[in-house]
Amino acid sequence: MNRQLYIIAGTSLLLLASCSQKKWSVEGKIEGAVGKELILEGANELGGWYGIDTLTVENDGTYAFHGLPAGHPEIYRLRLGSESAYFPIDSLETVTLNGSLANFATTYTLAGSPEADAMQSVNQMVDSIQRHAGAAAIASDEGIKRRIAEIILRNPSGMTAYYTIFRTIGGTQMFDPAVPFDNRVIGAVANAFNQTRPADPRTRMLSELFLAHRRKASAAPGDTIVATEIKHPEISLSDVNGKVRVLSDETARGNVVILNFTAYSAPESPAINVELAKVYDTNKGRGLQIYQVGFDSDEYLWRQSAKNIPWIAVYNPADASAKTLVDFNVGALPATFIINRNGDLVERVTDLSELSSAVARYL
Repeated sequence: MNRQLYIIAGTSLLLLASCSQKKWSVEGKIEGAVGKELILEGANELGGWYGIDTLTVENDGTYAFHGLPAGHPEIYRLRLGSESAYFPIDSLETVTLNGSLANFATTYTLAGSPEADAMQSVNQMVDSIQRHAGAAAIASDEGIKRRIAEIILRNPSGMTAYYTIFRTIGGTQMFDPAVPFDNRVIGAVANAFNQTRPADPRTRMLSELFLAHRRKASAAPGDTIVATEIKHPEISLSDVNGKVRVLSDETARGNVVILNFTAYSAPESPAINVELAKVYDTNKGRGLQIYQVGFDSDEYLWRQSAKNIPWIAVYNPADASAKTLVDFNVGALPATFIINRNGDLVERVTDLSELSSAVARYL
């Protein structure tokens, strides 16, 4: 009898602990779906989906699901009949997903978190383009994809970026790794995932997708593969005095250029600039220049710091295009590259303690 009481008491405590755990939520209202079955699904490591929970939509069209946090950002979907609506969960937030039974997959809206807002922005843009130009325009128009890339690269390690990379429109993948621009965007997302979540299976999928198509693009025809240098993409931005500084002008002078993408507001920024200063002071008389691009959200803070910098420092406004980051496959800051005297982008330096020896190879 006592043993049974202990078991019952222990079970009650477990249930109480489970009920008291903090959970994330997705809730909202679906017009025309009263009495319909709504299924919450999660993604598995193979790209498929599995059922987590099921409910019947209430008489007023409302619903609510709750789930335990996965320990990392995740993407889920609600399935209503044959159509699905996708939403991101970072931690313990409540996401609102509203829609209607008619065209559920294309008419739902998201709110409640930064990632939900980002996914909503992408969805709105895609839906608008499909209505006015057709689904084919999204996969074939680089200008459209640049606009979408600007949204997802604000947080390249977020679930909206991953979801968008693998999203298909009209049976065609939105970002085709066989297209150079598209693959640079995929690479930027893969790089961000690799830095923030190296053990995530999605990181491996992104990296393999990017690298496989990069190798195909760089291979020359025939039996011999010839390594060729890659000319750097252009950057033209203003310095602290308002003067436009063009990256190719520095390489045209025959300089070896350290190209650094940074944010002065980042905690590691002072240490990075100390390392850059060491290399710059040692080699500036030998034809070395530094071209540093700031991505601070606060322009005043950037100006206060940039006015004391001895090398070229330019500002990329927060509301400007993400093209610069995409072109150089930058998924996270800081990022440092070396451009040789011929204007070739020859090396990416991930460990600044090795920057001096890396630069010496090209002077």
